[in-house]
Amino acid sequence: MNLQQFRFVAEAARRNLNLTETAKALHTSQPGVSKAILELEEELGVDIFSRHGKRLRRITEPGQAVLKAIDVILREVANLRRIGEEFSRQDSGRFSIATTHTQARYVLPPALAKLRQQFPKLQLSLHQGNPRQVAQMLIDEMATVGLATESLDEFEELVSLPWYSWQHVAVMPREHPLADCKAISLEQLAEWPLVSYDPAFTGRSRIDRAFAARHLQPQVVLEAIDADVIKTYVRMGLGIGLVAEMAVSDEPANSDLVWLPLGQLFGSNLARIAFKRGVYLRNHVLAFAELLSDRLSEPLLRKALGVGSANYEL
Repeated sequence: MNLQQFRFVAEAARRNLNLTETAKALHTSQPGVSKAILELEEELGVDIFSRHGKRLRRITEPGQAVLKAIDVILREVANLRRIGEEFSRQDSGRFSIATTHTQARYVLPPALAKLRQQFPKLQLSLHQGNPRQVAQMLIDEMATVGLATESLDEFEELVSLPWYSWQHVAVMPREHPLADCKAISLEQLAEWPLVSYDPAFTGRSRIDRAFAARHLQPQVVLEAIDADVIKTYVRMGLGIGLVAEMAVSDEPANSDLVWLPLGQLFGSNLARIAFKRGVYLRNHVLAFAELLSDRLSEPLLRKALGVGSANYEL
């Protein structure tokens, strides 16, 4: 048996048992993939996949166990490469981060700027997506670190730790009738058009649950994944914006917008940092985590990635 066979089996499972897509992804031929899988099955003495003719139909029970073992082997091979890079390339190379727009736009810039000062040879790569896409990019090893508020603690393949907590704010023009309120109620918000996040992003589920619990139907007239877009339409008078507090951190004191905290209505949200379980963390990854938060120390990260618990809490 060999690593090529392991990669073919793992990719076939990832591609929903489609050998044509598997061959394309691995830049090889379909007959070559089929032959390699059959040779591995013959050597192991078990069928990894059940078949109908030449087509793979499902993963067998022993195949499930084989796939788990292959995942461990391929992950450790990737770790060996990372260890080699750590000591041969002296903290150069590529550092890929998967994150949502809110974190990339409002939270990460100071930490990434400091990281570049510490590791000037490092090439940074930001992959943006919704929280579930962030998690999948970690699982598929397209990224080393994932940052988001939702979903990262829902995957057993990942280890996630709390990063920081935040609340939503209501954003509106200074001349809006609610601009002078010291505290806004859900009933008041329900009377006005609202501009907020797409349901998959930035704590939107908390907003929906809060209204539903009071049997109120909010008038959401526009949904977006980008707080800058939301603020643009608020300025046009489309409605009150419901955004993360980070999104107003760079608004000047004389801004044409005002914002009021909504933590008393929607509670606090917890942003998390996540890694694929068992991954080897290079020095620049540890340094990046510590730049994000004092909580994310090197000993904590190494402990978290070395234990059975999937997630840590505040």
